[in-house]
Amino acid sequence: MAELLKVMNINKRFGGIVAVKDVSFEIHRGETLGFIGPNGAGKSTIVNLLSGLFPADSGEVELDGVNITKMKPYQRAHLGMARTYQIPRPFPELTALASVATSALCGKKRKNQSLEDAAVEATHYLEFVGLFSKRNILARDLTFYELRMLELARALATTPKLLFIDEVMAGLNPGEASHAIQMIGRAKEQFGVTVFWIEHVMAVLMEAADRIVAINYGAKLAEGTPEEVVNNEDVIEAYLGRGWRTYA
Repeated sequence: MAELLKVMNINKRFGGIVAVKDVSFEIHRGETLGFIGPNGAGKSTIVNLLSGLFPADSGEVELDGVNITKMKPYQRAHLGMARTYQIPRPFPELTALASVATSALCGKKRKNQSLEDAAVEATHYLEFVGLFSKRNILARDLTFYELRMLELARALATTPKLLFIDEVMAGLNPGEASHAIQMIGRAKEQFGVTVFWIEHVMAVLMEAADRIVAINYGAKLAEGTPEEVVNNEDVIEAYLGRGWRTYA
């Protein structure tokens, strides 16, 4: 597979704390790459570095052959990068329709697009995630699961090449989590996005990921197929616990 994202030796410190240490990996076009690690391992920090929210102290990142290391988040969005957040970040005073239309105006193919056209596009993404009937509801009045789906619709409305999913299962009941997994799979198939999926629930990535990268203390611990990673002794000790096989 061709590389879509290439991460080369990125590092990040916060004061005296090393949050990310010399991490390198690639994401291949069309795959779902899972990203795991214990709480505090640096998963969300790496996403913030890749999406441009934080600047890297050193290292380089390329998206589709373009060096984006010093680019701002909006510039990365214009090149086809989008993300969801572990804690949903809606515009509370906007309707679901206006929220997604705003994202449609900010994507990679949006030059001179009218608000009316963006609203039409937004209805399609809301219908895709099952929120069309809630299109005129303020974001602040949506349920937590609906906010998760609104996050997904907003990200897809930017027409990304690469979609970051940050612990979408957090706070969902089993039925909602199952539906969310199916929804992301459908998005990958229908919109042709490549998925970088950060998740704490290992069983989710065993089902959804083509490959997995594991990190601990901000450094890469293992990389391979889901089966290879869950059977890696370092991963078992650092993330899953030595008793994981007993209960698997």
